[in-house]
Amino acid sequence: MEIIKTNIEGLLVIQPRVFADARGFFFESYNEKLYRDAGIDIRFCQDNLSKSGYGVIRGLHYQLNPHSQSKLVSVIQGAVWDVAVDLRKNSPAFGQWYGVELTEENHTQFLIPQGFAHGFSVLSETAVFSYKCDDFYNPALERGIMFNDPALAIDWKIPAGKEIISDKDMKHPLFADAEKNF
Repeated sequence: MEIIKTNIEGLLVIQPRVFADARGFFFESYNEKLYRDAGIDIRFCQDNLSKSGYGVIRGLHYQLNPHSQSKLVSVIQGAVWDVAVDLRKNSPAFGQWYGVELTEENHTQFLIPQGFAHGFSVLSETAVFSYKCDDFYNPALERGIMFNDPALAIDWKIPAGKEIISDKDMKHPLFADAEKNF
């Protein structure tokens, strides 16, 4: 596998080694030993799947400490634009975001460590999205940031008026007002 460092410390783009031929393809989507040997020593305890249609934006979501979550995300079907926002107050990248396209064709994975908000937009007709988490879902510590906060200026790659946002995600505060304890 190839590990690509981003311009934000801790955010990694991972390209697994894919074996393809006329029959299709095979790749290890996760191998704890390979990840540990590459310096990624995260113990995942929960796997989640979501299916969404074109224009859906989910996020920006995170959990506060002591139950913050690292996530290893990928796409099983379709294509998404995946975004992580640095919430770590002492980070030189505090308040900055990074995005990467994840598709069923590129098999790319995105490793988002604790201390980041996460969201994605669906670029294909439908998308099945997978994420591994290193802590369990904790609704009491769940928080969010408004997806269209002008201070973040995230380009979700969805034309204006075509976004589909849940009522819950429409009620998130702006970045400046969001609770953060990282």
